[in-house]
Amino acid sequence: MSLQPLDSLPKNPLKIKRALLSVSDKTGIVKLARQLHQSDVEIISTGGTAQRIRKANIPVTDVSDVTGFEECLDGRVKTLHPIIHGGLLGRTSHQPDVEEMDRLNIKPIELVVVNLYPFEETISDPNCIPAVATENIDIGGPTMIRAAAKNFAHVCVLTSPNQYHEFTQELEGNNKISFENRQQWAKTAFNHTARYDATIANYFNDLDKSEEKLPQQLNISLPKSQSLRYGENPHQKAAVYGSQNEFIDCFHGKRLSYNNFTDVDAGLNLIADFQNDKPTCAIFKHTVPCGVAVSDKLDTAWDKAFATDTMSPFGGIVVVNKELDIDTAQKINEIFTEIIIAPSYSEEALELLKKKKNRRLIRVKKLPHTIQNLQFRSIFGGALTQDSDVKTISSEELKTVTKRKPTEQEIKDLLFSWKVVKHIKSNAIVYARDGQTIGLGTGQTSRVEASEIAIAKAKQEELSLEGTAIASDAFFPFADGVEAAAEAGASCVIQPGGSIRDEEVIKAADKLDLAMVFTGNRHFRH
Repeated sequence: MSLQPLDSLPKNPLKIKRALLSVSDKTGIVKLARQLHQSDVEIISTGGTAQRIRKANIPVTDVSDVTGFEECLDGRVKTLHPIIHGGLLGRTSHQPDVEEMDRLNIKPIELVVVNLYPFEETISDPNCIPAVATENIDIGGPTMIRAAAKNFAHVCVLTSPNQYHEFTQELEGNNKISFENRQQWAKTAFNHTARYDATIANYFNDLDKSEEKLPQQLNISLPKSQSLRYGENPHQKAAVYGSQNEFIDCFHGKRLSYNNFTDVDAGLNLIADFQNDKPTCAIFKHTVPCGVAVSDKLDTAWDKAFATDTMSPFGGIVVVNKELDIDTAQKINEIFTEIIIAPSYSEEALELLKKKKNRRLIRVKKLPHTIQNLQFRSIFGGALTQDSDVKTISSEELKTVTKRKPTEQEIKDLLFSWKVVKHIKSNAIVYARDGQTIGLGTGQTSRVEASEIAIAKAKQEELSLEGTAIASDAFFPFADGVEAAAEAGASCVIQPGGSIRDEEVIKAADKLDLAMVFTGNRHFRH
């Protein structure tokens, strides 16, 4: 192999003489073809693309006329031919390549415009079957894209209609395309085919119904959504990837920062568990809830959530599950709030809230977490992945393990506190009553310490713990946890169960006249 190091690649502008156009998405292709024709560029094309161009009275040569071999196998084979790929891969600045191309009668192709069969769109249809999916796997397209991108020093490759305008603007200048743009579009091309292949691989991974549900190969390919000013701290570079705009619309205030995105993610995941409940309000600080409440009215839900912790909400975020009305907006507006998230806003609420220019207002388009998906976390040498924790529980699934059964109101409080504790970092304890968090203990190395912090916070806010439900994200390893809860005023306990000392803990609860239910699953959050 005769190598040309990157530093020695010809970096002069490339004159476009011959172009190959073969696109699935034909947006803007006729306009592009017309500009190429006006610039004296010879156009060759395939199938439907050639028909579209010809219909617009623009001269075009079929690929089959170039190769001398007709399209075959129901269009599966069109461009997979040495005449085409020799034209794409030939290095016109490398004399041995030029001589060989002349000997084989291969003409250079300086421009390739290709986008791929809509595989991702096809499989998004829940009724799509494997036979239909596989017919939408493009073979010739990715091959041409990769060939052209590899040879970007001598070939320009476009993979999206969004690139046509910039390309034609430069072409109109002197019929030449700069090395810098060719290299940039080659990078885009390789990312494009990487995402395409990852989508296909993941589709086939999902078809595997064996016991091993997680794929042997982890394929993640996400487009950059936006660059961020910095990460958690100013000395850390950062960006966000994926399709966040499908879920939220940050329509007022500054752009979201790295820390904002993590806060919003925490808020959306919690409120997803309350999306069908009565008006619900949650207040977060550093991804941790500092107050959650439900009520018949949204402004009352705010009052109850704020009462849990009146210090922490300053500079925090607020998320609600119903349209944000003016009464609730007026109360939120009394303190400094970084972000407000709601499915919609009343006109009066918007008029008030928009007066603070830097406060970010977010409209929820759809909630995450409503279906099972994979979560990822980077670690040394790679990543961890797991199913998202979408587990919920109903009153029928609760297992009462004490002599005293919980009352109807206690069951409501238990289920509410269990929803909240799921979103608090371990070790996590939640005291709640009447749809309101009374005390929250989070992120402690000891479950008893987490409970002590929750109790202390409740006392600080002068909230009574009498008759509260206490939720623990994992089992109580010793009886001292429920003893402390009873002493604080709790009347019922919800926990996963599963400790070797469950019997000891249940006996303690019976002695203290506590009602205790087991869920059979825990909600660790590390």
